[in-house]
Amino acid sequence: MASTSPEPSTAAAAAAAVAETGCSVQIRRLEATDHEKGFVALLSQLSACPDLTASEFAACFADLAALGDDHVILVAEDPAAPESRILATGCLFVERKFLRGGGKVGHVEDVVVDAAARGRGLGLRVVRRLVEIAKEAGCYKVILDCTPELRAYYAKCGFVEKGVQMAIYF
Repeated sequence: MASTSPEPSTAAAAAAAVAETGCSVQIRRLEATDHEKGFVALLSQLSACPDLTASEFAACFADLAALGDDHVILVAEDPAAPESRILATGCLFVERKFLRGGGKVGHVEDVVVDAAARGRGLGLRVVRRLVEIAKEAGCYKVILDCTPELRAYYAKCGFVEKGVQMAIYF
């Protein structure tokens, strides 16, 4: 017999997460209102990222949201904090292939934790959730590029070194 009980409310789910982890930081999908919570400023801690106006952010958000589950941006936020700020983020892009019978590869990108929030395991939580999403999407592997200094960090996330990354920048 199917359960008829309603799904827990967001507040109830947040309370359960705090009880389970002892941490009120929530990992969730990027929302259009995250521009006001310092999302772009956080990205600038990773790479050059000029500020976007609210309308530029909204247009970019709409373009990326149109990609659905093939482009997932997660953020970490502490809703219990006096000032709501984005503390960490990461992105998963799902690439569809002809290889492996039309298989999919997950690409983890743009992982950054605010300098003031590092050491709390937020990046690890974001990356692990992105890997879970890739697995749920049917990806046969998840890959990422990182600097040599971050090898040990991503090894803690379950990644193993494989191959060599090369790039052309424009």
